[in-house]
Amino acid sequence: MNWTIEARQPTMTSMLAGETKPICLRRVDPARNMARFYSLALQPTLFGGTSLVRAWGRIGTRGREKIETFDGDAQADLAFVRLERTKRNRGYR
Repeated sequence: MNWTIEARQPTMTSMLAGETKPICLRRVDPARNMARFYSLALQPTLFGGTSLVRAWGRIGTRGREKIETFDGDAQADLAFVRLERTKRNRGYR
């Protein structure tokens, strides 16, 4: 048997934007000694669902990570868009 491994981009079909790509947001304010990052990505699960992978922390550190699993792509897309909007409203660019 020949086994091949395919490299896949962590993108899923989105009902809102056509395609949801991973994003990395930053918030830097030297006056407050603030340098933070927040990243979001959608990844398929082994059981046919979709996971929303979030990572955050101070720039230059590993930070923290949280994975939320959803049954459908639409639910994951809505959570992705909601979190992105929230972070952009808080000053992340």
